[in-house]
Order: sequence, then structure tokens, then C-alpha cells
Amino acid sequence: MFSGLIISILSLTKHAQEPLNIYILTGQLYNRHQQFQALTDDHAAFLTQLVKRENVDSGVTKIDITTQFEADLPKANINTLFTPYSMLRLYSDLVPQFSDRILYLDADVVCRRPFEDFYHQSLAGTDFVGVLDHYGRWFFHHQQRAFDYINSGMLLMNLDMIRQDKLLARCRECCRKWPMIMPDQSAMNKLAKHKAFAPEKYNEQQDVQSDTVFQHFSTRWKLWPIVHTVSVKPWEVDKVHQQLHLHEYDDILAEYQEIMAELDAEGELKTE
Repeated sequence: MFSGLIISILSLTKHAQEPLNIYILTGQLYNRHQQFQALTDDHAAFLTQLVKRENVDSGVTKIDITTQFEADLPKANINTLFTPYSMLRLYSDLVPQFSDRILYLDADVVCRRPFEDFYHQSLAGTDFVGVLDHYGRWFFHHQQRAFDYINSGMLLMNLDMIRQDKLLARCRECCRKWPMIMPDQSAMNKLAKHKAFAPEKYNEQQDVQSDTVFQHFSTRWKLWPIVHTVSVKPWEVDKVHQQLHLHEYDDILAEYQEIMAELDAEGELKTE
């Protein structure tokens, strides 16, 4: 996750037109497959230095959510193909440091254009704003409209309303009781009555377009020569070039590789 955070922060600071207050949810989590180590204060300090290179008024805050997670474990979904980290967004309402408005991004989302207009839009009467899931829209349906299944990798969340209508509390209860394919995403789509839909450019899950603001490096399906999935993350630089044939972020990825080489040479900060 640390690699993804570096790339994400580099991309955000490149395009941000205002100071950034970046909050990183982390925790000492585990399931039957693996134990996951929380980011350390040293990680947070390094990322703070990184974000302040572009704007001294920007900052990074690490929020360890282990206690909240263990107090309300998603028991029915703790051992799915998705790591427990994928469900941390469901605890956002319990974080007092969070303002009423939070732009949530997965660690495999890269910023490509300024996003302030999107962030400052009106959220009146809305729990969250998101983009339709590229594949899930065809299989999951919860509202009276043609497509309504949102991808949770990018969400503009109205925590003021969410705390009032207890949406995330209900999602946590759902994940605790009922097994689901994509637990956190499925729960939010099923239970949210007040969600708004944004254009694909705010969570592009396939090939980058001329107007893409955020590109999400999520799993893709390929049909040739046989049906298979392709999962390439932005920190897998060779795969980004060779499999996705993508060079859109070469300046950011080159800087990321330089940073990682320096950190590995110093050996003082764990990067994996």
C-alpha cells in the first residue's frame, strides 16, 4: 500500500490547486490468509515531507483504525478475496478528524487533472457521489434506474448526512451478518438511498481518456485468446508499460522509482 500512496500523493500534488489535507486509514489487521501491518509514524512523516514539497500548507495524517475495526468486525466477510483494508472506508463516520466532506480514494487511484470543482459540488440530500462500476453495473441493481451500482474506489462522501442516517453503521452491520461478493461496495450500494452519479472521468476503470480526472487501476476482463482477468497496479511500472501500453504517468512513475531506490538504499523505512 505504501507504494500506492506515494504514487497517489505525487499525482494529487501535481494537479491540486488548493492545499491538501490527506488522511490515511490504516490498521493492524488480519484474516485467515494474512496479517497486515499498519503504516508507522515514520511512513506518515515521510509522506508529509513529500506532500509539502509542492505546498507547505498541505499535510498528511495517519489514522490507525484498528480499535474501531476490531470492535465491529465484518465477520461474515473477513476472509474474502479482498483484504480487510478494503472495508476501512466503512468506518469513516467514526473518525472525528474527518470533516463533513471527504474525498475517498483507493491506493490504486491516480489523479490526472484538477479535481477541485468536483470536490466542492453541492452534496445537499446526498450520502455520497460515485461512478458506476464498469462491470458490476450489468449484474447488480438496487434502484429504479437502468444502472445504479457504484464503484467504491472513488467516493465523495457527505459524512454529515451519513452520520445522521447511519448509512455506514448499517453497512458494517450488513458485512458482519451476510457474506457478499464485494462486501463494502455491495453493502453501500444496497443500503444507500441517497447516492448521486458522476461521469466516468472521475473514476475511469478502463483505458485513460482525454478528460479522465481519476484513473482507477482495477481488475479488467480480457476475452482473447481465452477469457481471463488482468490486474495491473500503478506501482508495477513494467506491467503498466508492457501490458497496458500506458505512458500517461511516466513522469510520476519515474519520480516514484527514484524515491523507492533512495529509500531502499537508506534501508531505514520499510517499503513493502
